Formats: sequence, C-alpha cells, structure tokens
Amino acid sequence: MRIPTTLTLMALLALPAAGGAQQGDERLYRPPGNQPEAIIYRDQNYSGPAVAVQRDEVDLGLAWSVNSIRINRGSWQICTGRNFSGRCDTITASSPFITKNYRRIVSMRPVNTGGPYPPTRPEPPIRPEPQQSLRGMGAEFFPAPRQNGQRVFACPSGSATANCAARTADNFCRQAGWNGSKSEALQTESRRVYLADVLCTTSGF
Repeated sequence: MRIPTTLTLMALLALPAAGGAQQGDERLYRPPGNQPEAIIYRDQNYSGPAVAVQRDEVDLGLAWSVNSIRINRGSWQICTGRNFSGRCDTITASSPFITKNYRRIVSMRPVNTGGPYPPTRPEPPIRPEPQQSLRGMGAEFFPAPRQNGQRVFACPSGSATANCAARTADNFCRQAGWNGSKSEALQTESRRVYLADVLCTTSGF
C-alpha cells in the first residue's frame, strides 16, 4: 500500500550548485529521442556506479543506496517499495544529494510525460581500444569489458538496471569462455552507461 507523503520537493532534495550541475552534464548518457530520462547514482555529486532509467521500473534491483539523481527529462516518481509502493514522491529537478528517507529507491517511473523536451547533443564517437584483463587459474577480471573493440553497454536495450547489467555480464563471461559473472559494476562515461569491473569465474556466481 502506498504511503502518502507531505514532503515538498525542497525537503526531499537539495538543489544542486550551478557549477556541479554543469560538470555532471559532461558525464551523463543521453539517448537519442525525447523520452523521459533520469540517472541515479550510488554516491553524492553524480559519481560512482550509475543506472539510467527511461521507463517504468517496478524493481530496480539495486545493490546500493541512491545518494544523488540527475533528471535529464520529465518528472519522476520515486518509491521505496516495489511496484511503486511504500513512500513515494515526485521530483522534477536534479540533486547532488538525497535525504536518507529516499536513498533506498526500489521503483520509479516517469509522470506527466507529455513533453516537449529539449533536443539532445550529438554523441561523440567511441575509439576502439584493446581488451585488457587479469587472468588467473579460476577467474578473469575485466576492468572495462570490450567486444569488437568497443566498450560493452551495461544494458544493450532498455534501461541500464542492475539486473540487466548482471545478465549482460553473464553473457560476456560465457563468450569469454567462463561460466558466468560473480560480480560487476556500472560505469558512466561520456554520457553512456557501461559494464565495469566484471569478474568472470567458473563457479560461485
């Protein structure tokens, strides 16, 4: 059952400083088109592992608490329970810091998505780089997984959720000759969300 809240947006989120917002914009992934988008971060000031959300997510499956959020387009409802239950509120502005009442975001969805939204900037090209890894007898660590010379997206289609990233990491490890991924992370770089720090193993995943 959803618990109504009387918190205002100002009580929920601290407004970002102008300098911090400009710096964060340079690291965010903005997909083509005009769909709503929010990016949630594990750490304050839009840093650390991140997940891009562009549609209703009934269970984000995050292994960490959310400490900052970037609203690229639209307004978003965030909830502390699955299926948009628990404590919920609607946010419309980015914030480098989230109060403890909402750090455990479990589900979120766009609201009032009529637009129009501002146009996006063209994405810079990605330069292919060689695969780098550290291989042992029973595992192999990939700090920046690549396929065909390109970084691997955390989720090739849809929102970059933790569950989707885990499936992508498992597939990557199997293609590399292992049984699956024991752990993985999400990394935001040049406004894209990639797999990072993938540990491929033969067991224990």
